[in-house]
Amino acid sequence: MTGLAPWLRQVSALTAKELRQLWRDRPLLVYVVYLFTLELVLVAGGTRELSHAALLVRDGDRSAASRELVLRLREPWFTIRGEVDDPGEALRAIDHGEARLFLDIPPGFSRDLAKGERPVEVQLVVDASRVVSAYLAPGYAARIAGTLSRDRAAEALGRLGVDPRDLPVIENRRRTWYNPNLDDAWGNALSDLLDMMTVACVLLPAAAAVREKEHGTIEQLLVSPITPVQVMLSKALSMTMVALSGTAVALFGVLRAAYAMPARGSVPLFFAITALFAFANACMGLLLSTLARTMTQVGLLIVLTLVPVLQLSGTWSPLEAEPRLLRDLVSLSPLRHYVTVAYGILLRGAGMDVLWPRVAAIAALGAVCFAAALWRFRRQFA
Repeated sequence: MTGLAPWLRQVSALTAKELRQLWRDRPLLVYVVYLFTLELVLVAGGTRELSHAALLVRDGDRSAASRELVLRLREPWFTIRGEVDDPGEALRAIDHGEARLFLDIPPGFSRDLAKGERPVEVQLVVDASRVVSAYLAPGYAARIAGTLSRDRAAEALGRLGVDPRDLPVIENRRRTWYNPNLDDAWGNALSDLLDMMTVACVLLPAAAAVREKEHGTIEQLLVSPITPVQVMLSKALSMTMVALSGTAVALFGVLRAAYAMPARGSVPLFFAITALFAFANACMGLLLSTLARTMTQVGLLIVLTLVPVLQLSGTWSPLEAEPRLLRDLVSLSPLRHYVTVAYGILLRGAGMDVLWPRVAAIAALGAVCFAAALWRFRRQFA
């Protein structure tokens, strides 16, 4: 214990030095503040729902039924930009970006709908260069057209003296767990927070370590009575503290205050695992810094490492859609396991009895990265 107290005081002094250096580096400090505040607001303000999709119509039937169909394609999903007489005019408008969709109602639409002898067809042309709206618009339009079809069928049965309520139906009762209102802001902002935490935790210690290489101050530290373990540990701890502070601001100052996102599980448990996750990523950043000698090199290494990690860890795309090999490779990233932890605690109220395998994986990856970074660091300056 006698030798431990001075050792810990040295680590504390080095950690404070790292925090002061970040405070003095105002551009980097502003970038960190942006990651945990404005970036989340910008992402949470977006939506994955169809909204105000510009629609052109050619009504070749000019009947009450065709007008009803057009009126049902209303705000906020679609915005009617007008009618055209020539389909070529609508296609030119789509080519120029003036519309995203074109609805072509053929002559005889009302007559065929009243007969009910065969399916009545209308054509919906979609600008598929905008993938999200091209994916959503046909589904929205099909559901709206389906409600019109069911209403007309119910009217026909009523004229025949049949009460549609007496017919057998399959009732669809859905239960949405954890996000009952399907609020996009919760998922978007939380996914972006996890990504930005990863970026900050890897970038900051890597940049700090390489900057000391460029300035030659790392050699001054090593000739002092300080061990490589203390140097590496202080850099990881300081950036872990920065990540925890930024996460607290993001969680309470942005997600909960602006978007009412709940924290159904244990908040202390969430921050404890977040500290472990931040430490693991900081060790990854330190490992990358041992492979580079300049800021340009470490920047390229970070991009090469983080782009696949952020894309494949499950924050924006489902893991089930990825090939098995990619899923196995991305399991070597702490973010892959932290995604389950963050969503589990904040939205599902899960505890350690459920999450302990993920926590153990994060701890193991952090230990491996720290050991590898320390080994590389000692070899560089041996």
